[in-house]
Amino acid sequence: MTPDKLEEIFRMQNALNQRIGVSLPPPSDEEKAKWILNYTRAMQQEMAELIDSVPWKWWAKYQKFDEQNARVEVVDLFHFLVSLAQTLGMSADDVYQAYLKKNAVNHQRQDSGYVAKNEADSKHI
Repeated sequence: MTPDKLEEIFRMQNALNQRIGVSLPPPSDEEKAKWILNYTRAMQQEMAELIDSVPWKWWAKYQKFDEQNARVEVVDLFHFLVSLAQTLGMSADDVYQAYLKKNAVNHQRQDSGYVAKNEADSKHI
């Protein structure tokens, strides 16, 4: 039987984090806050690197779209996103279940025209 791919990604990320000396979830809210900031900052940097994979400088003619590097940056983002979920104590199944619920909310928002913000529509996630 093939293991669930998302479960396997979470297992592999946990092993990598353990190898570099990071045990998630952190034991205290202070440590959690520190790692949330660490991972979101790392993701910001990876986003900048992803942006640099596309020709965004309209005044520069030398730029080329680097799809291979863009794919690598997406995977780098995913590494940090999984670690962020693990920082919050979320398993692969937790992420999947929350995704299902949030996806339904997003569809409901589109069905209603999403004309007003309603923070309460995501409280059940």
